[in-house]
Amino acid sequence: MNILLLGYGKMGQLIGQLAESRGHTIAAKINIDNRAELDTLDPATIDVAIEFSQPEAAVENIKWAVERGIPIVSGTTGWLEQKAEIEQLTQAKNGAFFYASNYSIGVNIFFKVNEFLAKLMNETTGYKSSVEEIHHTAKKDAPSGTAITLAEGIIKNIHELNNWNLSEGVSENEQSLPITSKRIDPAPGTHIIRYSSEIDDIEISHTAHSRQGFALGAILVSEWIQGKKGVLSMDDFLSF
Repeated sequence: MNILLLGYGKMGQLIGQLAESRGHTIAAKINIDNRAELDTLDPATIDVAIEFSQPEAAVENIKWAVERGIPIVSGTTGWLEQKAEIEQLTQAKNGAFFYASNYSIGVNIFFKVNEFLAKLMNETTGYKSSVEEIHHTAKKDAPSGTAITLAEGIIKNIHELNNWNLSEGVSENEQSLPITSKRIDPAPGTHIIRYSSEIDDIEISHTAHSRQGFALGAILVSEWIQGKKGVLSMDDFLSF
């Protein structure tokens, strides 16, 4: 494939290296310093765009690709209040837009385990649920997109909860799920789901050892999305 990288930070660089090792070509590497180069590209020569930029740049990057008929795979978090607008544009342009808060196969299995456990805990009493996430200090958004996805999976399955809040592990509102965000170097990402009671605690966790799983997942999705249309997600890719 001929891949356009929108965002060329640590994730973009790793994606580029892994993509080339799999026989793909990088058409261009776009970041905040050279975004004008987009106007020189021929969209017909680009098979897919992989977008790992910054929250303030993500929406325009995604629109640029969708409007030109380029399938786009996005992993930037912190901009999802505009996701409905992107989905509408994708449908109007008959394009292909794939978003995931986390491209690690292990994390996406963890999402499913999280929902299964939440269903079980919905049938019990006396437990308070919480989410904790730990990332490196360069991560700008809090809570992480992965933590939000985990929280949404819990809220969907525990009927007494209806929203989440960014806190220090406790919530005065019984219907709000607390999320604690910590920024500690060099942590690439740890997520802990905790159910606490007077009798015991139940915890499940996922710890990433490097960014490689995220990068490889994005490349695998980019290979898979060829020829597909619509608004797509990891559920579509993994076919759980």
